Amino acid sequence: MEIKITKTTKPKIKPDQSNLGFGNFFTDHMFIMDYSKEKGWYDPRIVPYGPLQMEPSSMVFHYAQETFEGLKAYKRDDGKIQLFRVKDNLKRLNISNERVCIPQLDEGDMLAAIKTLVKVDEDWIPSAKGTSLYIRPFVIATDPFLGVRPASTYKFMIILSPVGAYYKEGLNPVRIYVEDYYVRAVPGGTGYAKTGANYAASLKAQVEANKKGYSQVLWLDGIERKYIEEVGTSNAFFKIDGIIYTAPLEGSILSGITRDSSIKLMRDWGYEVVEKRMTIDELCQAYAENRLEEAFATGTAAVISPIGVLGWKEKDMIINEQKIGEVSQKLYDAITAIQNGTSEDKFGWITVL
Repeated sequence: MEIKITKTTKPKIKPDQSNLGFGNFFTDHMFIMDYSKEKGWYDPRIVPYGPLQMEPSSMVFHYAQETFEGLKAYKRDDGKIQLFRVKDNLKRLNISNERVCIPQLDEGDMLAAIKTLVKVDEDWIPSAKGTSLYIRPFVIATDPFLGVRPASTYKFMIILSPVGAYYKEGLNPVRIYVEDYYVRAVPGGTGYAKTGANYAASLKAQVEANKKGYSQVLWLDGIERKYIEEVGTSNAFFKIDGIIYTAPLEGSILSGITRDSSIKLMRDWGYEVVEKRMTIDELCQAYAENRLEEAFATGTAAVISPIGVLGWKEKDMIINEQKIGEVSQKLYDAITAIQNGTSEDKFGWITVL
């Protein structure tokens, strides 16, 4: 794939690395490639970051035919740039595309696009501890048409954002509210796909949880509303009697890349990791019997988020004295060390540019 590159003539001033937050700043360039039924995917190009000109009737605005991914680039101490599990992200993007009837993209072409764009904007990769360059590939339907059907034209795009911690608490334990009224996804739906509609469905519960002083929501299943599924933007894990439990992948939750990385690492270390359905009542019983030792969430944005408080039925469960647990800390240290290139990559997760 030959990518045409047009560089900006007005480079931006780069933000303070100590005050990045998450998703607030964007680099100088972006990647765009178009699709039509006649041409397939065509015209791959890197252009200055800026607004898109689209018809108000573009189908993405009205029917939410859209998918996206999220991954990160890191600059090592030796100056080389590396990506973490990028091929798994691109494979998952095509799984999401298939679910919402978007044409498949060549994963090799997507990888070439990411590599080229990151190299063009490599001076945007932050170097402060806990920072990285977030990569957001996404696909949107662009037909100027009002009607419910798969579009016939699309844009595949990639934008980049230098980021710090996802939660303002950083690695400190967060407060999570257990949601038992609103639902986000059900088996047979789009819960396993990374599509914007899933996140729009989660907003109401998140806003209500924020009002009550919680950072995020722990979702229960959408049918019986008793089985633990996932945290709003990440997968949930619970250590009970020394065993690590997490919800199975049964179609209503995302197959998290960091989830899979954490499971592989914990099993490699000798922990027993069980993927099974667990009810919120079972978790509460384990807490009441002092058997709930640790809880944490995993995701690309935050990597590992220890859970210090679970709010359920107007009561707070204080977990591990609101301290970072042994497993949470070990996972965070191990994954970030692999991502930053300071530890051995025994699983073959790193792609060096």
